[in-house]
Amino acid sequence: MHLFHSYSKEETIDFANKMTPKIPNGSVICFYGDLGAGKTTFVKGIAEALNIKERVQSPTFNIMKVYFNGDRPLIHIDAYRLAENNIDIGLDEYIGYEKGITVIEWPMYIEKLLPKSFIEINIRFVNENERIFEIKGIDDLN
Repeated sequence: MHLFHSYSKEETIDFANKMTPKIPNGSVICFYGDLGAGKTTFVKGIAEALNIKERVQSPTFNIMKVYFNGDRPLIHIDAYRLAENNIDIGLDEYIGYEKGITVIEWPMYIEKLLPKSFIEINIRFVNENERIFEIKGIDDLN
């Protein structure tokens, strides 16, 4: 497990940027944390590291957004609206896409679709600027 304290959105983006090259293709990253905790901000850092130029925002209403125009594909899933709904909408075809990285916000709503192993990031809101990121499932983040 790795702990990271962030005191700004910029620090969160920078940390995600530095972590991304260590994430192998086919990886799934599951984000846990309250609304406004920093999940999408972290994903913006991943997208930046992958040289994705499109604006990254949480795909809450679309459920999924796929970015193919970077160094590696990024699949961004927000499962929040799938709570207690039918999840058989084809997401399983994208989760763990072998040539890219899949990030999932609110993964508890699609647990049946998650692979056996994934990178887990728990985000704790401390105050308006400070967050604590607890990262499990990836080694050597330094």
